[in-house]
Amino acid sequence: MKLFQLLLSASFLLFSAGNVFSQQTVVSIYNPSADAKMEILAAVKKANIENKHVLLQVGGNWCPWCIKLHKLLHSNLKIDSVLKANYIFVLVNYSKENKNLALLKELEFPQRFGFPSMVVLDKTGKRIHTQDSWLLESGDGYDPKKVLGFLTAWSVKALDPVNYPEQ
Repeated sequence: MKLFQLLLSASFLLFSAGNVFSQQTVVSIYNPSADAKMEILAAVKKANIENKHVLLQVGGNWCPWCIKLHKLLHSNLKIDSVLKANYIFVLVNYSKENKNLALLKELEFPQRFGFPSMVVLDKTGKRIHTQDSWLLESGDGYDPKKVLGFLTAWSVKALDPVNYPEQ
């Protein structure tokens, strides 16, 4: 009888755990069917008009660190404000459905740093920086000060030579 109760309890626990896991929310930030190349071309055109840079976040819905970074970028008011003031933001999917390998080759292989990786393009579409997001981490998430520092350091204003007169 005790063995039967034990088996019954174990079955209930497994059933309950299965229900909990099956009810987890599926995150859908990246769009595997998006034409990333066309989205980047549109972003570059907009960046040229607005005198901004383009910021690409390369990753996928399968990547917990990609989701953490995306949430920080858009939920922290200071970071979100700096992002919107200085960049046109584009998500570039990397998943089994669409790895965007030809595009990543053009961007000089940002996946070499793992995911997510950040790529800064100037307003003409030229790659000017690739950021290893690991350097922006702290503990089990991203450090808002490091992320803000990165966004500020690669803004149009920060790279404008008039801000650095010759001595």
